Amino acid sequence: MAQLILSALEIWGWIGLGVSAAFLLVGIDRVDASARATYAFRPLLIPGVVVLWPIVLIRWIQLEMRGRS
Repeated sequence: MAQLILSALEIWGWIGLGVSAAFLLVGIDRVDASARATYAFRPLLIPGVVVLWPIVLIRWIQLEMRGRS
């Protein structure tokens, strides 16, 4: 059981790292205009995005879809 939990957390973390890389390199500029050219604080957001990646991803998609309408 412990191995299953650890494996799930590892998968969660890897997906979170991928989402955080994509979001912090591409998405944050599109979602928040005031975040443009503020590269010094982006590494500080990595732990939060890794943990909360489903919320970040859903919100990012919603904002992208709203922007295209």
